[in-house]
Amino acid sequence: MKSQRTSIELFTGAGGLALGLEQSGWRHSALIERNEHACSTIHLNESLGHPLAQRWRLYSDDVRSISYADFTEPIDMVAGGPPCQPFSLAGKHHAYRDARDMFPEAVRAVRELRPQCFVFENVKGLLRQSFASYFHYIVLQLTYPTLVRKSAEDWEAHLSRLERRHTGAKEDDLAYRVVYRLLDAADYGVPQHRHRVFIVGFRSDLQTEWSFPSPTHSLDRLLWEQWITGEYWEEHRIPKKLRPAKSERQAARIDRLQADFRLFSPPGKRCRTVRDALRGLPNPQDKCNVVANHEFRAGARPYPGHTGSALDAPSKALKDGACRYYTVRESARIQTFPDNYVFSGSWTEAMRQIGNAVPVALATAVGDSILKQVA
Repeated sequence: MKSQRTSIELFTGAGGLALGLEQSGWRHSALIERNEHACSTIHLNESLGHPLAQRWRLYSDDVRSISYADFTEPIDMVAGGPPCQPFSLAGKHHAYRDARDMFPEAVRAVRELRPQCFVFENVKGLLRQSFASYFHYIVLQLTYPTLVRKSAEDWEAHLSRLERRHTGAKEDDLAYRVVYRLLDAADYGVPQHRHRVFIVGFRSDLQTEWSFPSPTHSLDRLLWEQWITGEYWEEHRIPKKLRPAKSERQAARIDRLQADFRLFSPPGKRCRTVRDALRGLPNPQDKCNVVANHEFRAGARPYPGHTGSALDAPSKALKDGACRYYTVRESARIQTFPDNYVFSGSWTEAMRQIGNAVPVALATAVGDSILKQVA
């Protein structure tokens, strides 16, 4: 059995990151989430005795109201996904001017709990050039969490103090070695191209050497098994006459693969596709369908610019390629939630929870890699 270390998770949402970290061996002492719909989902899975969620201790509260002095158990890791709206490519991009920017609360949790390590994730919009200085500021605050912003100090002046500390020789009583990387979930077995920024830090006194886990799944391997060996189609029992035609881009890439891998096939496992993810699910309109959260939703219509996801590639987003809404269960599978984890609320609310979640398999890969350094 894997060694278990304790963690506290902020901004838990519907539990994607929490499930992945629990799956990798972490034990959550507390989860903090204020959204009522997300909290209902977590409570529902607790009540149903989900093997991971049944032990969770949920604080249905605003993280700004939490007193970490109330947690007497030593905490090895702080985790969480601060709200992404201030940095989302689809949002207004107000960053530090957005009241929903909760990175200061992430820093406070690290400062007060003094964990061995932390992991925070967010949307790739956080790395936009227009946010470069503020992202640098976030990283330095996490590096030196005890160098607190003064009441009359704006963030840029605080950034200057942090930079002077970073380039100076003074030792801090609490400091972290911080790295970050933009990861594509498809590289870790998630049947969706989903890019998330992960920020990971280890307390400097631990002298830990760590790097992000290497990808385990490959698009080249998928193309190889589809168009060179045919294993993919045979596994899914798709006859030649029903297989889609190769695109020009795929054909060019396959030619390169055959040139590069004359003696051996591409390394790693193949990227998982939508067809892989949905295997075994009944038609949602089938009268015998009893799968939880797998109800058909009518009303989808084509519109200009709609480009759904092909069945035989990782999903581009939580929408399909045939002008049909995904069911909640199909979306959950694409985000690698287990089938025995159910979602509370309407289709719209459940889809929002899933869409905001960290893919479980990606969280597991990162959590497992971190745990190996502190176990």
